[in-house]
Amino acid sequence: MGLSLALTTARSALLATSSQIATSARNTAGANDPGYSRKIATLVTGAGGATVVVTRASDAALFARTLSAGAASAGAQALLDGLTALSRTVGDTADAGSPAARLGALNAALQAAANRPDDAELARAAVESARDLAASLNGAAAAVHDVRAQADQGMADSAARINDLLGQFDRANRAVMRGTASGQDVSDSLDDRDRVLSQLSEEIGIRVDNRPGGDMAITTDSGVALYDRGARTVSFTPSAGFSAGTAGAAVTVDGVPVTGAASPMRITGGRLAGLASLRDETTVAYENQLDAIAAALVDAFQETDTRSPGDPLYQGPAAGLFTAGAGGALPASQAGLATRISLNAAADPQAGGTVATLRDGGMNGSAYRANPGTDAAYADRLRDLASRLATARSFDPGPSLRETATLAGFAADSAGWLEATRKAASTDSAYQTTLLSRASDALSNAVGVNGDDEIALTLQLERSYTASAKILTMVDDLLKTLLDAVR
Repeated sequence: MGLSLALTTARSALLATSSQIATSARNTAGANDPGYSRKIATLVTGAGGATVVVTRASDAALFARTLSAGAASAGAQALLDGLTALSRTVGDTADAGSPAARLGALNAALQAAANRPDDAELARAAVESARDLAASLNGAAAAVHDVRAQADQGMADSAARINDLLGQFDRANRAVMRGTASGQDVSDSLDDRDRVLSQLSEEIGIRVDNRPGGDMAITTDSGVALYDRGARTVSFTPSAGFSAGTAGAAVTVDGVPVTGAASPMRITGGRLAGLASLRDETTVAYENQLDAIAAALVDAFQETDTRSPGDPLYQGPAAGLFTAGAGGALPASQAGLATRISLNAAADPQAGGTVATLRDGGMNGSAYRANPGTDAAYADRLRDLASRLATARSFDPGPSLRETATLAGFAADSAGWLEATRKAASTDSAYQTTLLSRASDALSNAVGVNGDDEIALTLQLERSYTASAKILTMVDDLLKTLLDAVR
C-alpha cells in the first residue's frame, strides 16, 4: 500500500487505541464506585477509518431485580426498627415493668391480702401493685404513640426525599435525552440516572419503563405514575401528635393515595411502605390489645350497687379499683382506655383515700360497700377480686389476637404476639437484605468493573499502541529515504 495510506492507517490506529486506553483508565477509576457501570470502547470501521464508540454495560432484568430487592429490604428494615423500639420500651412477660408482669404482681398481692384481710400493709401493697399496673399500661400506650409519631415523621421525611430524588432524576433523564439526540456519549448520565433510581427505590417501590430516545418513565410498584416526562408531586401532611384513635394522613401522588387501607393503589415496597404499615397497622393492633387489658381490669374490679334494681336510687355497677378518669362511671368504650386508666382516688392514700375500701368496697359510696359490718377479717371481696382475675373472659381487640383467656393469659399472649411480630419482621428483614446483596452482586458481576481484567486489557492496548507507533516510525523513515533520493 502507499505510504500516505499507511500513514493514515497508523494514525487512525493510534487515535483509536488511545481512546480505548482512556476508556479502560476510566473503568479502573470507577471500579470502587457501586453506581458505576463498565464502559465498553468498540471499534467501528468507516469511510474515514476506524472510530471508537463508547457504550455502557447493562442488564435491565438484573437492575430491575436490584431495585425491587432494595425496596423490599428498606421497607422490612423500617418496620423492624419500629417494632424493636416498641418491644424495648414496653418489655415482655420477663420484664418486671411490663403489663403482664405487673398483672402477675397484683394477683399475688391480692392473694396475700385475702389470706390476711386485717393486715393494712398487705392491702396497701395490693393498691400499690394496682397503681404500678395502671402506670405500666399508661407507659405502654405512650410508647405506642411515640413510635407512631416517629413513623409519621419518617413518612414526611421520606416524601420530601422522594420529591428531591424525582427532581434529580428529571435533570439526569433530560441529559440522557439530549446526549442521545446529539449522538454524544451519555454513559455517565445513564450512571447518574441509575444512582438516583437506586436511592429512590429505597424510599418507595418502583418500576421503570425505557422509552425511545433515552427517555424513561417511573411508576410505583402499585402502578401510580411518579415520573412521565416530568416529576409528579408526592404530598404528605404529618400529624401534629398521636393519641388513641388518631388516624395518620395518607401519602398521595398527584392526589392519589398510595398508603393506608383506603388506598386504591397501595404501595408495598420501600421505607415509606414499611413506616405506613408500622404507623397504621402493627402499633394500632398492639394498642388495641393494651386497651382490652385495661377494659378487662376496669370490669373485673368494678363495684356492685347493693340496692335492688327496683330502688329509685339504684345506679348499677360502677368503677372500682381502676377508673378511666374522674368519677366512677364505667367507660362506654375501651378505645384509648390504656392511656386513661388510673387508680381510683378513693383507694389511693396519696389522694386522700383509704386502702380499706379494697377489702370492704364502697369506693362509690356506702351503697357499694360489700362488707356488711366492720369485720376486719372480711375476706370475701378480696377473694372475689382474685377469682375474677383468674376467670376466663372473651377478648376482642381486633383480628390479630381474638381469644378467650384469663387476664394474665391474655396479657402474656399480647406480649408474646409483639415479640413474635418483631421476630417475624427480623427474619423478613434478614431475608430481604440477603436477596438485595445477591442481586447487587449479580448486577456488579454483569456490569461492574473487574480491575484485573482492565489491567490486562490496558497492557494489550499498550502493545497495540506500540505497534502502531512503530508503523508510523517506519513510514517516517521511508519518507525520509524517499526525499533523500529525490534530492
